[in-house]
Amino acid sequence: MPKVKTHKNAAKRFKVKGGGRVKREKAFATHLMTGRSTKRKRNLRKGTGVSSADLGRVKRMLTL
Repeated sequence: MPKVKTHKNAAKRFKVKGGGRVKREKAFATHLMTGRSTKRKRNLRKGTGVSSADLGRVKRMLTL
């Protein structure tokens, strides 16, 4: 049986927190930011959790 390998791109994008929660960064925060409000840009800086619908797929990529 071969070794189970971690999906390296997923390992760079997600962090596993205590209790099995998975943290991710928000999308749409890279360029063309001048037209967006300060409040929207500030909220994009914060991390958030992976939704329960995607949690199984993400954990499988991280081989947890």
